[in-house]
Amino acid sequence: MSENLTGLVKIIGISILLVLLWAFLAYQVPENFLKPNNIENLLRRTALFGILGIGVSFVIISSGIDLSIGSLVCFIACLLALFLSVSYNPYVSTDVLEIKAADKKLIVNPDANFSPGQTVRYYGGRRARNAMLTITAIQPTEYEGRQASEILVDQALTRDDKTDSGNRSVGKIAAMYPISAVSGDHLNIPFGQLTPRDRVWFVHPERGLKEKTVAAVEPTGSTPGLNRVTFTESLDGIDATYIAIPLARKQKMSVPVAILSVLLIALGLGMIHGVLITKLKQQPFVVTLCGLLIYRGLSRWLSNDQTLGFGNEFEGSLGLLATGRLVLWDSGGSSFGIPYSFFFLLLLTVAAIIFLNFTIWGRYILALGRNEEAARYSGVNTGRMTILAYILCAVLTGIGGILFALDANSIAPSSFGNFFELYAIAAAVLGGCSLRGGEGSIIGVVVGTALMQTLYNSIVLLKIPDELEYAIIGAVILIGVTSDEVIRMIASRIKRE
Repeated sequence: MSENLTGLVKIIGISILLVLLWAFLAYQVPENFLKPNNIENLLRRTALFGILGIGVSFVIISSGIDLSIGSLVCFIACLLALFLSVSYNPYVSTDVLEIKAADKKLIVNPDANFSPGQTVRYYGGRRARNAMLTITAIQPTEYEGRQASEILVDQALTRDDKTDSGNRSVGKIAAMYPISAVSGDHLNIPFGQLTPRDRVWFVHPERGLKEKTVAAVEPTGSTPGLNRVTFTESLDGIDATYIAIPLARKQKMSVPVAILSVLLIALGLGMIHGVLITKLKQQPFVVTLCGLLIYRGLSRWLSNDQTLGFGNEFEGSLGLLATGRLVLWDSGGSSFGIPYSFFFLLLLTVAAIIFLNFTIWGRYILALGRNEEAARYSGVNTGRMTILAYILCAVLTGIGGILFALDANSIAPSSFGNFFELYAIAAAVLGGCSLRGGEGSIIGVVVGTALMQTLYNSIVLLKIPDELEYAIIGAVILIGVTSDEVIRMIASRIKRE
């Protein structure tokens, strides 16, 4: 029995098992398993974990292992959330250098763009949080030997006189504008620096604060400086008694730069894995286990161990890569579509098949896994091929991390990605990748991933206790490894005969 035939037997076997499991669930719980949203969810999870499985298959085929996949997914997701973080700051603002509470004065930077009669809002301070003030006068002054501006306001910033002139605070003050007219989802206000996706705070002395997102800005044409601002939400409850504070949207990095950055970081980490294993002769198990701990620790440190996310900032753009779908039919309250992430899996599957089976580098990786010494004597740069395998694994893990982050939209650094490496390795082993190295099929890995996710789906649908999830995964990996060894023994016996 040739190696190609052995691999084909494994793929056929795992495919038959997958079809039987589908048939069982369709018969046992048809009202749940055959629901369009359940099938979509199964396709989405298969796509996300399939990308990780393809990545780790290159390492396994080269006779290595990578235990850092789950932590690397979390690290990449945290980095992406930090790189794409968005803040909203008042357009007109400056630092408050000193507060002279008794004199009703604020000392600010000299370039502050304010004028008498303007309403401002003070941010910060234990006793004057969110105070609304009116500027009565502005005059130049000095602060610690440099030029500054002294702003006089109509009320003190404290509720009593206990705060003396030596008490200093740093805050922000922002100009506020009266609303000229309100109608439906738009209003007329006298500022023109707003752009779509900026926000506006609406402040009322008695009714509190409301926040809305800008959809479009255009001049009214009637009054210079007056603009018609349209919002994504209704302005119900907001009238001309409110005052508006414009907030500028600031995104730390553009989407292309952020994605390229995290993928380059993943590539660099994969290269470090490979170099440590090939140049310093470290064991893959030790290197990637250390990576598991390091990436998890860095994720928690960078995020201050706080949950990160994207909010609704990228729902209609970048987020669609993971949550969007190609709708095939929509009838009434039911619809079905193929998740966009599944198309990513198909594209990467085709690319991985071509690379592994039809390029010289793919053949070198296979040869490396079968017999490293023989490959070296045959002229293969085995060190370079090992590094390449770990780079491919890390980059594909980075792609998976991006999609997982966008799909979840919430990243808890202490738990996000936990045990993902188990799913990926189990899918690769079930799909025909031998832990001895030198054997593997990309199609088999995808089928193995589908089987793993169907098993997970069956745990939910059949109401099997969640505590048994990892026991089932462990049993599946054991069965896969045992089956691989049995098939190897049969093939060896047939070859001898």
